[in-house]
Amino acid sequence: MTRMKRPKQPMPPDVDQALRSAGVLDAYRERPEYQRNGYLGWIGQAQQDETRATRVRQMVDELREGGVYMGMPHTPSRRVTP
Repeated sequence: MTRMKRPKQPMPPDVDQALRSAGVLDAYRERPEYQRNGYLGWIGQAQQDETRATRVRQMVDELREGGVYMGMPHTPSRRVTP
């Protein structure tokens, strides 16, 4: 059961491929549903290809880095490096 108030966004094939290529699909899946949906909605609202590509890169970078969501600290997702 979901408690999201916003409509669920579908996963676009290019975003799925970007997550897989960058090796961050598991990090994406570990994020709360509202964050996954937020990323997809934000990317989908881009009106220019360059803006969309920039947003996909930001999402990938944040997932790789951990501890960040939409440019804001997100402590639960912080990566612990050995």
